[in-house]
Amino acid sequence: MEKRPDPNEKLVKVFDCEQESEALVVRGLLESAGIDCFMTALDTDQELFPVGGVMIQVREDQEDEARRLIEESRAGAESNLQDASPEALSEEPPQK
Repeated sequence: MEKRPDPNEKLVKVFDCEQESEALVVRGLLESAGIDCFMTALDTDQELFPVGGVMIQVREDQEDEARRLIEESRAGAESNLQDASPEALSEEPPQK
């Protein structure tokens, strides 16, 4: 069961996305660094606004560290994609 934040403490949004799976990865990243985070579903009236998604909030005093971790993770993922040559991406694995 996910713990609930204290209603008197200030939470700030550090991440939002449309896919819950992406939010779960970010939550895992933050929690592995010892940052408590809280996921909230963003539900809207699908007839008026056909969007939804998930938002991640952290305590105000952990905001800077959470944003830094998310940014570093994104930069690392982009770097890995840029390092892979188109030839490497299209190569067939060696046959055994």
